[in-house]
Amino acid sequence: MADETPWEAGRFDAGSGRKKILFGRMYEDAAIEESVFPTGSHVFCIASAGCTAIKLAPHHTVTAVDINPLQLTYAARRAAGGAAQIGSAERLVGIGRRLMALFGWRRRTLETFLDLERPDEQIAFWSRNLDTTGFRLAIDTLLSLRWLRSVYAAPFLQILPPQFGRVMRRRLERCWRTHPNRTNPYARALLLGDLSEGARPTRSKEIRFVCADAAAFLESCAPGTFDGFTLSNILDGAPEGYRRRLVAAVQRAGKRDAVVVLRSFAEPEDESTDNQATRDRSVLWGIVDVRPVANLFELRQFGPPAHEHFS
Repeated sequence: MADETPWEAGRFDAGSGRKKILFGRMYEDAAIEESVFPTGSHVFCIASAGCTAIKLAPHHTVTAVDINPLQLTYAARRAAGGAAQIGSAERLVGIGRRLMALFGWRRRTLETFLDLERPDEQIAFWSRNLDTTGFRLAIDTLLSLRWLRSVYAAPFLQILPPQFGRVMRRRLERCWRTHPNRTNPYARALLLGDLSEGARPTRSKEIRFVCADAAAFLESCAPGTFDGFTLSNILDGAPEGYRRRLVAAVQRAGKRDAVVVLRSFAEPEDESTDNQATRDRSVLWGIVDVRPVANLFELRQFGPPAHEHFS
């Protein structure tokens, strides 16, 4: 249907089996949200693994929503102090990590790399020890359409740019050139599979967890309920009908000066000042769009790209 989202299946593949916990942790740098939401904001967020909700809760009122009941229960359990566990995303990345070990990506080498804190040293180490011919071949193969089709449903692939392996290699290098590894927990999560989130807040407000589709939930809220929205990459793979519906629901449920943060694996069409992807230490994103809710209808980069294939 035109307004259905592929996230409703609760799994990455096209199968019709039971829903799964997709994310054991979030690969989204919540420091961006912390910097753009004024203290005391009422924030709507996609629950996912609960990481962003937990980080925002000390200074904000947080409503965390997820369409996947297993994912929501897991996020609520983590917010209550429960341990992290491996989700589907971590299992898939783990396959790549094991393959990388065949090309010199040993844990000791990665630990040394992750202990660096000067970007110039990081780039030099990366070029000398990790950005090898074998690595480039492996990541380009793992992120090729042929392999990704075996593990992801078609809607999730529509947003990806051509030569996605090459694109991701550029994003990795962008991160090493910009952020100190030593203080980057997202780099450790990606390269070592470390699910820890560091020290938890000593005091925080209770998070409201709701199992619902994001658009449907926001349509049920009173107008002007929220000061901020962090929507993860909910529109990756979503059809145009759902995009329009979500944008309208966010604008209705947001206050006039509300701020929206929305991520995507897509490449940006231009050098928009709304795109904060370089600031996001989690490496992965092509777009981290930060804009006032009133400007949401200007979004042009969250549907399938004009091309249909990537290699």
